[in-house]
Amino acid sequence: MKLLPTWAAVTAVFSAASLSVIAVCVAPAVSPTVARDLIRRECSACHGARGISIAPTFPHLAAQPAAYLEAQLKAFRNRSRADPHAQAFMWGMAAQLTDDTIEEIAAYYAAQPPAPGYPVAPAEVAAGRRIYEEGIEAQLVPACQSCHLKDAEGAALIPRLAGQHQEYLEKQLTFYVNGLRANPIMREAVKNLTARQIIQVAIFLSARP
Repeated sequence: MKLLPTWAAVTAVFSAASLSVIAVCVAPAVSPTVARDLIRRECSACHGARGISIAPTFPHLAAQPAAYLEAQLKAFRNRSRADPHAQAFMWGMAAQLTDDTIEEIAAYYAAQPPAPGYPVAPAEVAAGRRIYEEGIEAQLVPACQSCHLKDAEGAALIPRLAGQHQEYLEKQLTFYVNGLRANPIMREAVKNLTARQIIQVAIFLSARP
C-alpha cells in the first residue's frame, strides 16, 4: 500500500523550497566590472551616464563605433593623440587603462542611443549640408560623407558626427586645420575650409539626429 507523506515531511519540503527562493531573491548582485565602475565614477562626470554630455567641451560618446572609441582611448593612453583637449583631460584618465577595460568601455558607449541633434539656423544647416554631401570642388574640399557616411553615423574607425556638440566639432576641425590634432587624412580634407565654413558644417552635423 502506498503511504502518503506525513504533514511534517510536506512542511519540510515546502520550507526548503521557500528558503531556496528567498536565497535567490536576496543573493547579492554581481559586482560591477572595472569598466562599469569607471564609467559610473569617472567618465560620466564629463560624458554623461549614457554618453550624452551636457558641456560642449566634452563630446557625446553614445552610439560611437566601438572600434573608434577603442582607438581613441589607446591613443590617449600612449599619448599619440596630443591635441590640447586630449592632454588636458584624457592623458591622465587613460594612462592606466588595460586593453580589456578599454574594450568594455567602448562597447558600453557604442550600445547607447545617440544624441538627438539640435536643429537651429536653417540657412546655416543647409550650407553645411552642401559641404558635407558635395564638398567644395573649387577649394579642393572632399565631401565629408565619403568617409563619415550619408547620415554621419560613422563606422569602424570613422567617428559618428551626427548630433555632436557644435562647439566641439568646430574646435576639433580647427585643431586639424592648425595641425594640433594629428591626422593626415583629416588635415588634408579640411585645411582649405574657411572659419565660416567650419561653423556651417558643425551646425549641420549638430542638428542631425
